[in-house]
Amino acid sequence: MFDSQQQRQALSNTIRDFHQRGWCDGTGGNFSLVLQKTPLRLLMAPSGIEKRNIEADELIEVDSSGNVIQGEGRASAETDMHLKIIEQTNAKAVLHTHSMTATWLSNYYKNTGKITIEGWEMLKGLKGINSHYTSITLPILLNNQNLAKLSQAAGKLVNDAPYGLLVAGHGLYAWGESLNEARRHVEILEFLLELCWREQLIARQKS
Repeated sequence: MFDSQQQRQALSNTIRDFHQRGWCDGTGGNFSLVLQKTPLRLLMAPSGIEKRNIEADELIEVDSSGNVIQGEGRASAETDMHLKIIEQTNAKAVLHTHSMTATWLSNYYKNTGKITIEGWEMLKGLKGINSHYTSITLPILLNNQNLAKLSQAAGKLVNDAPYGLLVAGHGLYAWGESLNEARRHVEILEFLLELCWREQLIARQKS
């Protein structure tokens, strides 16, 4: 069992690594880890902070109403999304990336409301998938600056989602039963979305 300082270090390491991979440039992205279930305590990156060199002691703790209960800074406006996903799925970590690929594809497919990906070996990195002879369907939510409405819409989809969903023109939310699992799901889904984008590119060149 990790103590609070170890959890802080693990989350800050994850955020910095995602920044290096181009998944949360500048102040983009937001990330949460459940420290305590009852009453709920979330460890989060504060709003507006650059992710490049975020330190463990810069992370804040947030309660079930999105109020900061420890640390300096504001909670992200998207905290409601994290809280809803945790409530619906019992996730222990929610990671929201802003990669160029996920942002572009989610906008490109926004009118269909989904992206279906099938036949790739890397699908087996998602929990519960044991064969590449399968497919996943990532739901796409239309972006909404009213985070309460966006969160309610997400809540209707997350239980059937493959540990991830997209917000159009905004990026990927992924989650898991631990920080490591959520991180793996981000890595797998970002990889699969990159494949999807490259397929689109090749298809356009051939047409």
